[in-house]
Amino acid sequence: MSLRLPVLELIFTLLHVEDARVLVCSFTVLSVHGMYSASDDVIELNPSNFNREVLQSDSLWLVEFYAPCRMWLFLFVGIVKVGAVDADQHKSLGGQYGVRGFPTIKIFGANKHKPEEFQGGRSSQAIVDAALNSLRSIVKDRLSGKTGGSDHSRQSSGGSSGGNKNDVIELTDDNFDQMVLNSDDVWLVEFFAPWCGHCKNLEPEWTAAASQVKEQTNGRVKLGTVDATVHQGLASRYGIRGFPTIKIFRKGEEPEDYQGGRTRSDLVARALDLYSDNAPPPELLEILNQDILKKTCEDHQLCVIAVLPHILDTGAAGRNGYLEVMMKMAEKYKKKMWGWLWTEAGAQMELESSLGIGGFGYPAMAAINSRKMKFALLKGSFSETGIHEFLRDLSVGRGSTSTVGGGALPKIHTVEAWDGKDGVLPVEDDIDLSDVDLDDLEKDEL
Repeated sequence: MSLRLPVLELIFTLLHVEDARVLVCSFTVLSVHGMYSASDDVIELNPSNFNREVLQSDSLWLVEFYAPCRMWLFLFVGIVKVGAVDADQHKSLGGQYGVRGFPTIKIFGANKHKPEEFQGGRSSQAIVDAALNSLRSIVKDRLSGKTGGSDHSRQSSGGSSGGNKNDVIELTDDNFDQMVLNSDDVWLVEFFAPWCGHCKNLEPEWTAAASQVKEQTNGRVKLGTVDATVHQGLASRYGIRGFPTIKIFRKGEEPEDYQGGRTRSDLVARALDLYSDNAPPPELLEILNQDILKKTCEDHQLCVIAVLPHILDTGAAGRNGYLEVMMKMAEKYKKKMWGWLWTEAGAQMELESSLGIGGFGYPAMAAINSRKMKFALLKGSFSETGIHEFLRDLSVGRGSTSTVGGGALPKIHTVEAWDGKDGVLPVEDDIDLSDVDLDDLEKDEL
């Protein structure tokens, strides 16, 4: 059946609203049964394309979360985009949007991060009415100067851009290949248009994220921007069709679409994941002097310190076994960007005392937060399993902590680095007894 919009003025208004997808003044309501095919006007959605198609779109979306055995949807085309998610196959999307039963229809309107669940009847007219109400809200907001987008993004920016705009690198047709493609660093690149409302909302988040990422990755992950209306060659090369589009570039690899959220915390988290994926495991250092302890603990949120048995108790093989366990844990937790240190039992007694280790129970391990001067001790076994449980609890805020003895990092003695060899017992001087008259000693004793 064919329907017309109840308010003709709505169509004429939409025709003048930025990015409104209105091509005709009427639309057809179709009843679709069975599986959706390529010839339908329903876009199959999945975790790979959901962010790009829905969250980055200025269009109003009706999205049905369905199970194949009960799939159905009434839809209209031309004004509203319609998508479908097989929630049996893509459980992550269903869970993300709180889908508990099928079919569930959600309306992704001005704020794509807070979709509205359709509660009306499963008739074509009911769905049309709900969509039109959402369209009216979008038109009203845009005519009053609101550009739509994520309320969460605007709130998280706190009304201030934060960060340093100089940390966002402007990319052009002329410098892109040299700065991005030939770089050993990882790049997140935003393709934007100056008139795009969502791009304007993203700008303060992008700037704040760029500064945080630069600091936390030592500049190894960079955030850049491309004005796609000026540098159309780049936009064409990478198939940019909507704004903003964010792509990830790694040397020697094909660029990939960024699929995450658009708050600064989302962007920073993804950047740190990219950094850790490409970064070597942190270095495991022996505590040889005060500077090593101070720099490692002050430059990282946590420094993990092991006190290993004396070399005479374990030999080189035993010590290397402990160090191997530590290096595996450093690799496992490298995304945390913690510092990793070790020392030999008895070499740094002030350190052991300040951590309550004190002369026995080796190997031992402690994790220190030097900003708070708090530490936690490993209570389980010094093994991959035991250390993993210890660090996992720390990373989620569980486990008991104590104050570092003295309230400051202890004094560290300068020592020689381990040479990698087995320990050698000290050589005792031979005692020459040739000049001693044992007979005289026996007489004296008597």
